[in-house]
Amino acid sequence: MVHLKRVELDSDRFPTREQYPFNLEIFQKTTELEFSSPITFFVGENGTGKSTLLKAICRRCGIHMWEEEKRPSLIKNIHRDKLQHAMNVSWTNGTVPGSFFSSDIFRNFAQVLDEFAAADPGELRFFGGESLMSQSHGQSIMSFFRSRYRIRGIYLLDEPETALSPRSQLELVRILMDAGGEGHAQFIIATHSPILLACPGATLLNFNSAPVRSVDYEDTDYYQIYRDFMADREKYF
Repeated sequence: MVHLKRVELDSDRFPTREQYPFNLEIFQKTTELEFSSPITFFVGENGTGKSTLLKAICRRCGIHMWEEEKRPSLIKNIHRDKLQHAMNVSWTNGTVPGSFFSSDIFRNFAQVLDEFAAADPGELRFFGGESLMSQSHGQSIMSFFRSRYRIRGIYLLDEPETALSPRSQLELVRILMDAGGEGHAQFIIATHSPILLACPGATLLNFNSAPVRSVDYEDTDYYQIYRDFMADREKYF
């Protein structure tokens, strides 16, 4: 099931073309993204705009983004979080709930959940029945995935592999396939993991050149670099 079927970017509504993210060629030349699969991956080098677009979609869809308290920044950029204002979204059968995941803010979420559970232990039943803080970072993330993605909705994940072992990444692929195949969940994921990108039936969107276009798994830099490294790792050192 594809809940979110299209995202359109209107460059005429960009407040500037001189500051990030509106100065990125990828956003100036990409007019729309079509979602035809329940699992879509954003692929590309650091700084290409994957996470920025993911967060903008999240905000435009009205999905709460759990974030730590913002701290003062040396460089001020009033446009950094404004991309959603130049964006339109189209749904298949109306809006659905969802969530945003990023491993760097997940620990803060787990701590607050523990505070809620101190008053109402029943809260933990939605996350595997055990305090997320009592598990390792990777284990708690997997407990969250197993429980949360049973619920109908759209799920945006920013580099979920960062705290996961290869074995856990394979389990996440199975979770994505099961939830996506059952028709209740749609996933949009920014990742550098060749394991996650191998998910059968997923759509891969390449951010390494403008505009954004689909790419085959074997044509991604991730696949080719890992393949070449495994075949002859000595040439890299």
